[in-house]
Amino acid sequence: MATGERVLITGGSRGIGAACVRRFAAAGFCVAFLWHRAESRAITLASESGASAIRCDLADPADTERGVRAALAQLGHVDVLVNCAGTAHFGLYQDLDEAQWREAFAVNLDGAARVTRLVLPGMIARKRGSIVNVASMWGETGASCEAAYSAAKAGLIGLTKALAKETGPSGIRVNCVSPGLIDTEMNAMHAPEDLRAIADETPLGRIGQPEEVAEAVFFLSGQGASFITGQILGVNGGLVI
Repeated sequence: MATGERVLITGGSRGIGAACVRRFAAAGFCVAFLWHRAESRAITLASESGASAIRCDLADPADTERGVRAALAQLGHVDVLVNCAGTAHFGLYQDLDEAQWREAFAVNLDGAARVTRLVLPGMIARKRGSIVNVASMWGETGASCEAAYSAAKAGLIGLTKALAKETGPSGIRVNCVSPGLIDTEMNAMHAPEDLRAIADETPLGRIGQPEEVAEAVFFLSGQGASFITGQILGVNGGLVI
């Protein structure tokens, strides 16, 4: 992939998002990333990678627009969009309150949809672009005690498939990476014995690393995937539930 291309990554301050920032920056991309809460990590990552860090609350439509406009001002345009921001609540469905349900959709699905809507006009005008959404295997199979997260990520998968059909004639590819159990802070909420049990069920015998997901995102973004769109790429060590 040619250096000098521009990428915008949401949820870029930690976990899979931070791994994506490092991967694209190492390949010579001009990188901007949106972050919300992990300020010290965002500052450190920006300093280390040369990326632009922009604070943005994806659950807030007005702040999302402000953040994306700021990123566009930094980058000029976006060649690759990576929607990676995510949040999850672990607990029984009947114990979820309305605020927790809405937050899951506001960040995991609505935020990605808003960012995409703001970036798409430029891609359509240039007749090129790649969008990679980071969903989850739970969006495909559902997860007990993660109903809101599973439902929101399933919506993101549906959005991926629909936009691939809608924007393909404009030269834009839209794909999705669907990680399995990855070693991130989000999954640290699970008990160690539960993590070990899932690792034991995984054919490769371990949980994944953020950098392994970032490699899949990078591949789908580039020319090596130039005839791939509307696809869901599992990065799950072979685990099928």
